[in-house]
Amino acid sequence: MVATLLRLRFLVLGNSLRRNPWQLVLLIIGGVYGLGIIAAALAGFIALGFAPPGTARTVVVLAGSAVVLGWMVVPLLASGIDQTLDPKRLVTFPIPLGRLLLGLGVASMLGVPGIVTTIASLATAGTWLHQPALIPIALVCGAIGAATSIVAAQAVVALSGTVSSRRRFRELSSLIAVIPLILIGPVISSATSGISHVAMAFPALADGLAWTPLGAVWSVPSSLALGRYGQAIAEFLIAVTTLTLLIMLWRHSLRTSLVTPPFSPTKERARGNLGFFSIFPASPTGAVAARSLTYWLRDPRYTRQLVIVPLVPVLMAIYGGLSHNPGFYLATGPGAALFLSIAIYTDVSYDSTAFALHLTNGVNGRADRLGRIIGLGVFAVPVVILFTVVSTAFAGTWTALPSLLGLTLGILLTGLGVSSVSSSRFVFPVPMPGESPFRSRPGAGLSTALTTYAILFAVVVLVLPEAVLLIVGAITDDIVFGWIGLAVGVILGSVILMLGIRLGGRQLDADGVALFQRTIRAR
Repeated sequence: MVATLLRLRFLVLGNSLRRNPWQLVLLIIGGVYGLGIIAAALAGFIALGFAPPGTARTVVVLAGSAVVLGWMVVPLLASGIDQTLDPKRLVTFPIPLGRLLLGLGVASMLGVPGIVTTIASLATAGTWLHQPALIPIALVCGAIGAATSIVAAQAVVALSGTVSSRRRFRELSSLIAVIPLILIGPVISSATSGISHVAMAFPALADGLAWTPLGAVWSVPSSLALGRYGQAIAEFLIAVTTLTLLIMLWRHSLRTSLVTPPFSPTKERARGNLGFFSIFPASPTGAVAARSLTYWLRDPRYTRQLVIVPLVPVLMAIYGGLSHNPGFYLATGPGAALFLSIAIYTDVSYDSTAFALHLTNGVNGRADRLGRIIGLGVFAVPVVILFTVVSTAFAGTWTALPSLLGLTLGILLTGLGVSSVSSSRFVFPVPMPGESPFRSRPGAGLSTALTTYAILFAVVVLVLPEAVLLIVGAITDDIVFGWIGLAVGVILGSVILMLGIRLGGRQLDADGVALFQRTIRAR
């Protein structure tokens, strides 16, 4: 049965690669990157063998703890967990739960992240080449550490699947999972700015992690090397207990998700309460705008895209405080505008089968494009203007406000225009309505990343006039360039926006049915 699951896994993967050649490119790039990580880990751990045991202990425990924690957090973002074998699709097959667990675990271990993690974990034995008696123990601990990482990821996925049908959970999990990862960069920068003080705390941090499920398994060899035999036994017991409990949690969560259908409670709405549909005009554009705004406020898949926006001022404040550079404060408005402007390029993909309503009701392509822009612009325009004004006041450079507003509005309008064109041409494998917003689909990573980078590059190129005027105004300290930049940002951005609406609408009118068919195939 395990061999059958493995063959099924590689068969599905092979079909996905043949259907999407770019995914094969991503797999090759990931493999090369993984080989680089393995080579660096091998060299690093062997070199670490020449360091004192205490130093080796600190590095191995901190690195291993970070790996286990990463495997637990990354699956929530659906970018690092292999969902080629979806357990819910195997529910109709009479597969014993124990064999299913083993098959899924081995299949995960044979993916690029699993192979890299396993080899790197075993490579920790290279640290003890000068103490051969510790090598077998380090190999055993490395294997347990790799298994703990992979099982923890599977347990997180299975556990989230049992409650992800609840909309409130999806909304809260978006904030809980994404916010810490977004803030990890500033935290590292803060630590780096005072590295001399932080480095003194690393050994104590490693000693503390050695008694936790994250770092216990990685500290056993070093505890033996330091003569702490009782502590080594206790740490090994913690590691084995952790793996056992994770397997039990995974088994329980998987059993629950397989035998208990997802349930979403219904909520009655008062008769005549049409929500945003009663506010917008009774026209195709107004209907699309009302539906889009409803999605932005109620659909967790859209909410996840907006998590970064309120964090932009926090990030810029942290970086500005670390560097004592007011330029970071001034980047708050343009940064938020950039994130918001590209937020609609997956709109049609998120619509899924609901996009058929636009086709069957004869919604004009321009009305579709304009309605989606209005739905986002209702809150995007006030937010970016507020961020720009407040950040300018915080930086104390009011003379830069006009040119900064020009750049911010130029980015927002230009990005919306570019996204209007791209979303009318491309479809992406995204979570379906009602699914967890963290769910990953085969082929989603590369296609989404390439399109995002392409859109960002196009927006950056198209807003160069506003950026140049901002720079010239800052150099010359002449506010005239700022007002010119404001005018250029609004006028040029509006022109690009209208062109995007026209081109995207024309594309929808010509190939809307084909776009809908690609949307269905991407489910």
